[in-house]
Amino acid sequence: MSWDRLHALVQRILSYPRWEVAVELILIGLVVWAILRFVSGTRAAGALKGLLLIVVLVTVAARIIGRGGGGDTFQRLAYLYDRFLAIVAIGLIVIFQPELRRALIRLGETPFFRSSPVELAGAADAIAEACAYLAKSRFGAIIAIERQISLNGIVEGGTVLGAELSARLLQTIFFPGAALHDLAVVVKGNVIHAAGVQLPLADPIDMPDPQLGSRHRAAVGLTKECDAMVVVVSEETGQIRIAERGRLSDPIAPAELRDEILRRLKLEPPAAEPQTAEEAAQTRILQAPAALEEPAKKDDAA
Repeated sequence: MSWDRLHALVQRILSYPRWEVAVELILIGLVVWAILRFVSGTRAAGALKGLLLIVVLVTVAARIIGRGGGGDTFQRLAYLYDRFLAIVAIGLIVIFQPELRRALIRLGETPFFRSSPVELAGAADAIAEACAYLAKSRFGAIIAIERQISLNGIVEGGTVLGAELSARLLQTIFFPGAALHDLAVVVKGNVIHAAGVQLPLADPIDMPDPQLGSRHRAAVGLTKECDAMVVVVSEETGQIRIAERGRLSDPIAPAELRDEILRRLKLEPPAAEPQTAEEAAQTRILQAPAALEEPAKKDDAA
């Protein structure tokens, strides 16, 4: 009986127009790819694989055994299979609640850049300068840079400043003993929108290093829920890291932080301005002693 059903299914598929089958397969593939890409790198990926495996095994068993023969036992098995699918649907909502919430947040926000490239480039300069000072002094800091998704929802518990972004202001906010130094700063373009902002914490198992503290957990936790980029300065080590899309980067040198921020914001570092004739002459004069010393060193070595 099961082989007859399988043969009938194959014949029915072959009777469909090929272009229609191709379009359906492409659409199904795109949906599966989007789901896998969305959950990749999260704990939901492992749960999704396990759940799919269980559903496939149960479906095969129900179709072959439950529908392959007669009898009340097999009918009850088919009935339980239908109820199992309803339980799976509810389980999907419970298991993937954080991921569904994150997707709805992204869909509900306005998808366009709120800041111009010039403003973001100026913000990168100020943030890089401030973080270099904070890292050298071992002052902890966490700076969230808003992108397309608004961060107004997390700012409610903080202190709204609306102040022009500058390196000195950031250094003052994160100076030990200041009222707002423990929590995060939210930057919108070239404006410090708020300070003293509490960010959602990521689970310890989501951290690449269990030794990392609450600042790094907050950075990862925020970037799991939105597209913001977060710069973190460790109070213990002075290392600078960037959190993006729920992942934490390796330590970044202060001299490379500005270019790294611009790269992640899809902005190329500005090219050096062309030198004037006077500046070019001065450069040649400064380089002349080094050029004269090099042959002398070669003669001494000979």
